[in-house]
Amino acid sequence: MSLLYQIVDIVVGGLIAGAMTFVLTAVTADQQLAVTVGVILASMYYFSRNPWGRDPREAVEYNAKIDEVYGKFLP
Repeated sequence: MSLLYQIVDIVVGGLIAGAMTFVLTAVTADQQLAVTVGVILASMYYFSRNPWGRDPREAVEYNAKIDEVYGKFLP
């Protein structure tokens, strides 16, 4: 996986965190809870794409589909 793909993963994770924080802040009055949930979801996305201490072959099928989408838009 190239460095560019990992950078895009971080950006996508940030977008997930921001979107979820925005939505949850609109629904609940607790902004701290909204930020926490957003960061947790972004972390889940990033670490599912780039596992630490796990066998990377576990998520090959899922990651192959995401890499296919990235391949259409990135060099």
